[in-house]
Amino acid sequence: MGATTMWRTVLGILLGVVTTMLVISLVETLGHAIYPPPDGLDPGNPEHVGHIIALAPTGALAMVVLAWCVGTFIGAWVGARIARHPRVAALVAAGVVMFGVIAMIKLVPDHPTWMAVLGLLLPLPLALIAAKLAQRREKTLPK
Repeated sequence: MGATTMWRTVLGILLGVVTTMLVISLVETLGHAIYPPPDGLDPGNPEHVGHIIALAPTGALAMVVLAWCVGTFIGAWVGARIARHPRVAALVAAGVVMFGVIAMIKLVPDHPTWMAVLGLLLPLPLALIAAKLAQRREKTLPK
């Protein structure tokens, strides 16, 4: 592997992960605007998160899963588009999301099982689809 190839892949991985996290934050912020947390409970306070989840409507929880999915897809696409090894960059973005889901399950075990299952099952296929779509197509000239 040449130095240029390696650095393009590293750059793709880094930008893919950063994009993933930014998109997740934006979609979750949108979710909080649509489904604000109950009065007196702060989503930034770890002690309040369990109570917020217990009181949250299904739509609010679905927005979190949507954030993970959209973040994975867009971040994986960005990483794959830049990297010389697109699937590697895309799968790293998915792995970061899956790691976050596992951390969420450990830190706040009150999440519904369906959230954890979707958060662990969807990132990999979404990343692979994004990597496939990000591949540059060779343009053929008419003969």
